[in-house]
Parts: sequence; structure tokens; C-alpha cells
Amino acid sequence: MGANRKNLLSQALDGLGRWYVAIPPFLIVGFLAALFFVTSEGHARLQEAGERLQKSAAREHALEALQNTLAQSVSAQRGFLLTEDQRYIDIYNRVVADVEPHLEQLRLAYAGSDMELGQVRDLHVLIGKRLADLSMIVAIQQAQGVTAAVALVKTSVGADTGAKINAVLDELRNRETAEHQAASAHWAGSQTLSRWITLSGTVFSMLLVGVASRLVWLDIRRRTALTVELQDQKLQLEHEVEDRTRELVELSTHLQNVAEREKASLARELHDELGGLLVGARMDISWAEQHYAKNDPDLKQRLHRVQQNLSAGVDLKRRIIEELRPTLLDNVGLFAALRWQMKETCGSAGLKCTESYPEEEPRFKSEASIALFRIAQEAFSNILKHSGAKSADIGFDMDDETLVMRIADDGIGIPPERFISIASHGLASMRHRVRALGGRLDVRSPASGGTMLIVQIPIANALAHVGEPEAGSLNS
Repeated sequence: MGANRKNLLSQALDGLGRWYVAIPPFLIVGFLAALFFVTSEGHARLQEAGERLQKSAAREHALEALQNTLAQSVSAQRGFLLTEDQRYIDIYNRVVADVEPHLEQLRLAYAGSDMELGQVRDLHVLIGKRLADLSMIVAIQQAQGVTAAVALVKTSVGADTGAKINAVLDELRNRETAEHQAASAHWAGSQTLSRWITLSGTVFSMLLVGVASRLVWLDIRRRTALTVELQDQKLQLEHEVEDRTRELVELSTHLQNVAEREKASLARELHDELGGLLVGARMDISWAEQHYAKNDPDLKQRLHRVQQNLSAGVDLKRRIIEELRPTLLDNVGLFAALRWQMKETCGSAGLKCTESYPEEEPRFKSEASIALFRIAQEAFSNILKHSGAKSADIGFDMDDETLVMRIADDGIGIPPERFISIASHGLASMRHRVRALGGRLDVRSPASGGTMLIVQIPIANALAHVGEPEAGSLNS
């Protein structure tokens, strides 16, 4: 029950692990989108404050230019009254000509504001009246002289209009000064707010990145731990497989050795007991033929038939013994047993066989000699059954480290898929015998055709050392 809960928890956490790493990026994207809109709004506020400052500055500039123009017109008119210098008239006319453009500029600056436009229209009327008064004084001076013009100036003509113009201009200027201060404060506040929003967004983004990094790191640790656990489980499974494989190899090797010992024991019993019985029976039949069948042809024929059957039984017994455990292998050696096997195989099948052995046969271990003989026996059996070959050869090579046995034929070859086929019991048996001796079995299909079987066994596992049993002692 606890294990099931742990598995369920692991699955739940693993499912969460696929999603919680993606949450911070989504938060970051959402926050950046919100920050983008907030920043855009801040830029809009800054732009609006900047436009207010520009408008206020343009209005102040227009008011200043208009007031300067009016002051220059009055100054030029007074200069002409005092000096009667015609140059002042030229200045006066030029300045008066600039009044109308400045009024238009002021009107455009206050476009969209009904109250200020009303004051601009009033200012336009007052300035027109003021300019008319100044022009009238200039005309009186030109017509009646300086005394009449000065007398008119000393009166209140034009003074009230000028005071009203100055009052309107002062009011507009004071209002624009307040507007300029408000716009500056608005711009400064918007800029400060934008900076704080940007700073807060940066800090929050850094926090989100830190959280995301932390979660990713935790996920990497979790996955790393899972990978390590899987690797440990894999190694454990590999060790278990190796142990089971080793046990199976040892069991198979033991079974093969047991089978070989049983075959040797059976061959020895057949040779000793059955052979003795058959030989004894033949001797008795021979004695009976000599003493009782001389005058009875029918009995003599029957005893002769029994003698032939016993002889066939002896031959059968000999063949069975050689199949179970070649006596040449035990009594003479591996090379002699292989020569006998080649002679039997090639003679019965009509194959052209070639043999190549070292000049001197080494002392083989019993398990190595029987394994090599069985491999050769199985190989030649396959050649007869499947290859359709016309010739075959066997050869041995040895150096200080490796014993190599090669068996080749010129038949149809073996398909590559049969090299590892489960149904290829003969190849599997040969491969197991070689592996039990620490060697390697290679099956090749040369370009020239046919099949070549190469057995490589370490010399240390193939040759008997001093004091070790030689080939033939397996049946002990």
C-alpha cells in the first residue's frame, strides 16, 4: 500500500514537473505585456505633459512678442513726437505691420480654449483701438505740429486703452505661468511614475527570473536524480542479467560436461560389459560350430548366421561408442580423432577434404579437446546437411596467446540472419562451448563463397599445464 502511494505521488510530482516550470515564463510574459501597456500609458502622459509645456511656452512667447511689438510701436511714436525724425515713423510703420501677425499667432496658440480666445478677441479690439490712437497722434503732429500732438498725449487719449491691454496681457501671462508650472509638475510626476514603474517591473522581472531559475534548477535536480536512479536500476538489472547469464552458462556448461561424462560412462560400459558379452557369445558360438555342427548343415548355417549377427552387433557397438566418446580422442589425441572424423565424413559424402595440423600435438585440457572435437563434428554435420559443398578443410594455428581452429567449405554459405537466429541450435551450441572456454566464435561468408567458421581460444584455457589432466580424463 505504501509503495502504491509512493508511486502515485511520484507520478503526480512528475506530472507537475512538466507544468510548473512553464508557469514563471507565462507570468513573465503577462507581466511584460502589462508593463508594456503601463509604460505606453506613461509615455502618453509624458507626451501630453510635453505638449502642454510646448503650448504654454508658445503662448508665453506669443504674448511676449505681442507686448514687445506694442511697446516698440509706442516707443517709436514717442520718439517721432520728440525728435520729428522720420526714421521713427519708418520703425513705427514696420512695428505696426507686425502686430497683426503676432495677434494671429496668439489666436492660433489659444485655439481650442473658448475663454482665452474671447480674451484674445478683446485684446485684438483694444490693440486696434490703441494703434488707431497712436496713428491719430502721429497724424495730428504731421498736420498741426508738435505742440498739438503733445497736448493730445498729455490727455487721457489712449492711456485707458493701454492700461486695459496691459491688464489683459498680464492676466494671460499669469495664467500661462500657472499653466506652465502645472504642466512642468505633471511632466515631472509622469516621468517619476514612469521611472518607478520601470524599476518595479525590472525588479519583479528579476524576481520572476530568479523563481523560474530556481524551479528549473529544482526540476533539473529532480530529473538528474531520476536519471541517476534509472541508471542505478539499469546497472542493477545489467548485473542481474550478467549473474543470470553466468549462472545459465555455468549450468549449461555443467550439463554439457555431465552429458559428456554420461556419454563416456555409457561408452565405457558398452565397451566393457556389452563388448565382453558379445565377444563371449561369439566365442561360444564358434565352439558350438566346431563341436556340434560338423555333421548337421542346417545347424551349421544357423550358427553361422548367429555369428554374423553378433559380428554386426559388435560393429554397431563400436560405432555407438565412437559416437558417444571417440576412443581415439581418449587414447591417441585430438588431432587423431579429427582425422578419423574427417575420414568418416568425407569418405561417406564424397567430399574433398584438406587437413592442416601442427607438427607436434600439444597436451590439451580434457574440456578443451572434447569441445573442439564436438564443434568440428557439428560443423561437418552442418556442411553435409545444408551447404551442398564439394570440398572442406580444417586447420589449426597456435601462437603464444591464442589457439585458432578454422573450418571452411565451398558450399552455398549461411544467410546472415541465421548467425543470430534462435532456431540455429547447432551454432548456439558451438558458440556456448567456445564461450565456456573464454574464446570467440566467428562465422563468416567470404566473397569467394562458402562458409568459414573460426574458433579462437586462449592458450591458457586450451592447453593442460603440468599436473592437470589431459584429454581423455573427462570420463573419470
